[in-house]
Amino acid sequence: MTTETVNVTTVTANGNANVNTATTMTTTTTTSLGKNTETQKKNRIQVSNTKKPLFFYVNLAKKYIQQYEEVELSALGMAITTVVTIAEILKNNGLAIEKKVVTSTVAMKDETRNKQVQKAKIEIVLGKTDKFDSLMTNNTASAAAAATDQPTAAGTQKDQKNQ
Repeated sequence: MTTETVNVTTVTANGNANVNTATTMTTTTTTSLGKNTETQKKNRIQVSNTKKPLFFYVNLAKKYIQQYEEVELSALGMAITTVVTIAEILKNNGLAIEKKVVTSTVAMKDETRNKQVQKAKIEIVLGKTDKFDSLMTNNTASAAAAATDQPTAAGTQKDQKNQ
């Protein structure tokens, strides 16, 4: 069993623009035979800024919010900006509300220098808004209508020949 010490700052904002700050100092990860036995949350998205495009994560977050009522976005280092952008897109479109933001540093082994380095980490929990379902049905209905309104290339050529 290994214990990983993490410096954590939790910021929770309520609707009155009051910010409550609390700190936690340790996180425990249990391993056996080199395997992580900590259960992966079903509604957690671990974001990378190199593996998938931004809107892949935005659409996945929408799906998770629809399925689980909330989603946890998590990232290390340079991917933190991507997580913040995803959260802002969902909030600005009225699809999500921010429930919790946790920042921390995690000690990781640098393979090239063979020493430990501190990596910044963020976790943002977003919840489903009251108007999420109506916004999602409006988006899918307007997307379907836009798809049927688009003339096909063959149809356009036929129309041009008839004129």
